[in-house]
Amino acid sequence: MVAQDDGPENGLLFFKNVHFADIGTHDPEDAMEPLTPAPPAHDHTAIPIYKLYGYGNVWTASDPLYCETIAAQEELHNWHVAAHKHTDLFQVLFLESGEVTVVLDGQARTLGPGRLVLVPQRVVHEFIFKPGSGGYILTLTYALLHGLCARFGLGLSAATDPAVLTMDADEAARHTALSFHRLDREYRGLHSPQRGPLLEALLAGILVWIHRQGYPAGTAATGADPGSQHLTRYARLIEEHHTRQHRVAWYAQRIGVTPAHLNAIVQALAGKSALELIHERLLLEARRELIYTPRTIGAISDSLGFADPGYFTRFFKRLAGMSPKDFRRRALAPGDGPSGEP
Repeated sequence: MVAQDDGPENGLLFFKNVHFADIGTHDPEDAMEPLTPAPPAHDHTAIPIYKLYGYGNVWTASDPLYCETIAAQEELHNWHVAAHKHTDLFQVLFLESGEVTVVLDGQARTLGPGRLVLVPQRVVHEFIFKPGSGGYILTLTYALLHGLCARFGLGLSAATDPAVLTMDADEAARHTALSFHRLDREYRGLHSPQRGPLLEALLAGILVWIHRQGYPAGTAATGADPGSQHLTRYARLIEEHHTRQHRVAWYAQRIGVTPAHLNAIVQALAGKSALELIHERLLLEARRELIYTPRTIGAISDSLGFADPGYFTRFFKRLAGMSPKDFRRRALAPGDGPSGEP
């Protein structure tokens, strides 16, 4: 299950080019070194981008996984994680007790205990916790996520939409909740023997439970068949290159199939055309920019690769049913606060 060298090298265990710290020769009473806060990498008109919220845009953790408690948000952020996004990172928030208002790409929901919030890369998100809330936030690199998904036939690495899952009182959900507890404990035990394999096993159990809930949509029974692999590859390429306005043929060439075959795969597995997936991703990014930045329509149009603002406006209105200006006005109108959930 674990690809490991014959022994540690430079204090690390290696897992297919992804490694966890395993510093077994140091004093076990040593505390984990705290990360040094730093500003995010962004200009004042853009959506803030972090690797870890509040710690700049450089991954400074010693593992490809970072585990923190919700309780720690009181000291670090006064229970409020302001709107931001990540690149190359996937986050899982498990609310065990208390309450949180989550804002995902401009859509707000207030959640109670027993919820999992899934946040793929580039999703703009904000967390407002009720004081005293408890639970965990896992942040993992896509290098780690891709490896686990490839080995276990999971579809999470292709996800682009956020989601909220409910953990029922069944046995599988109870074991998953326990996995968060054990993962947090093991994560903080930097000097525990075989720390890396156990962290990987606990994380894999959590990801398998998420996959079995059907996230991303339609992947509960997805295997490693060529069509599913092509769709996953296509989704990744769109995520990386959607602002370049490439045609479907450009993506098909890089996947190694014809445009017609790629379109047939997307239609069969996603129920949409290949071009629709590109357009949906452009529309999503446009909505994020309109909600979270003060940029002009022209500046947003240019950043998304449109030839001129007029073409962008027509594209947006055709897909969203209103102009970018009207969308921004409605999204930012007073009174459109978080919606509650029992």
